[in-house]
Amino acid sequence: MVAQAVESVVPTDAYAGDAVFELHRGGKIEVSSSIHVQDADDLSKAYTPGVARVCTAIAAEPALARRYTWTSNVVAVVTDGTAVLGLGDIGPVASLPVMEGKALLFKEFGGVDSVPIALDCTDVDEFVETVARMAPSFGGINLEDISAPRCFEIERRLKERLDIPVFHDDQHGTAVVVLAALRNALRVTGKEIEDIRVVISGAGAAGVACARILLQAGVGDLAVVDSKGVLHEDRPDLNPVKLSLARDTNTGGLSGRLADALAGADLFLGVSGGTVPEEAVASMADDAIIFALANPNPEVHPDLAHRHAAVVATGRSDFPNQINNVLAFPGIFRGAFDASATRITEGMKLAAADALAGLISPADLRADYIIPSPFDPRVAPAVADAVAAAAAAEGVTRD
Repeated sequence: MVAQAVESVVPTDAYAGDAVFELHRGGKIEVSSSIHVQDADDLSKAYTPGVARVCTAIAAEPALARRYTWTSNVVAVVTDGTAVLGLGDIGPVASLPVMEGKALLFKEFGGVDSVPIALDCTDVDEFVETVARMAPSFGGINLEDISAPRCFEIERRLKERLDIPVFHDDQHGTAVVVLAALRNALRVTGKEIEDIRVVISGAGAAGVACARILLQAGVGDLAVVDSKGVLHEDRPDLNPVKLSLARDTNTGGLSGRLADALAGADLFLGVSGGTVPEEAVASMADDAIIFALANPNPEVHPDLAHRHAAVVATGRSDFPNQINNVLAFPGIFRGAFDASATRITEGMKLAAADALAGLISPADLRADYIIPSPFDPRVAPAVADAVAAAAAAEGVTRD
């Protein structure tokens, strides 16, 4: 009777045989040893008593930890599960497959080790304190899938508190790849970055970061639109992040909704979801550029976009010109670690974007090939070299 009762409560695996679930069975990453303990001599060096000599040396000179522990090449991938992909606030446990995936991509594309960490707290103070207390175990912090506007405060405070790279990939990874793709899209269309008018749909993590990097890259006329319309200083409903962005953008004094802002625009950048009416797309400037990055449903479907735009990119792998963060974050951390950087600067991000764009030669550049493939073996090394050089030039390295 007991055996039957136990058997009856064991759940059946409804996903057995599903190729995606089978790939995830048992998780996608594991910890492996970098040395092998084969005899007593190895054991005495790897653990007691030999390890005590290394601990004593690090206690006397903490900088030695970067040489004699894993911290010089390991990232904590940290989330609270509040903004996971397009799924929203699904909580820390459900976020783990994404965090494991991020760790996998760090290793596969950048040779960077990482540990997925899902925190069961959403309070900003608690989150910052928890990550700061864990930081001695890591060489960098990659923040992931944290809802806005909390993500901005969390990143800012951790950057101020820690002397290791802190990077919110949903913001800056997206921004780096968008800028790289835009540089090449402008070459295709024959436009200059300082002459274009940009409209960004979405004022969350990605939208804010993309706006900031495009302004730094030379865009002078840029408007950001959220669910209630164009950001401008007179709107009473803006949080501090949006208000700051409103003060630095919208030089044309636009108001109204997305469709109003798109009239005559050279670039539409969608990072929010939703659907843009075709008449609004048709009102854009000649040789327009459309980056519709919502997944799985782009704000402007490529078939529609191609009727009105010269260059089209999405966040999907089944269309040309996929704007994928994996083009950026493995190489950015690889370069930061190679340079022993204490932080990731705006200059390092701009250098990463330029390196990505530069991988497409003038002979190969075309409307359906403005950004390299994530599987191009040149990507991570090129980004890493550019980031490391920028870190050295800006004087943010330890050595």
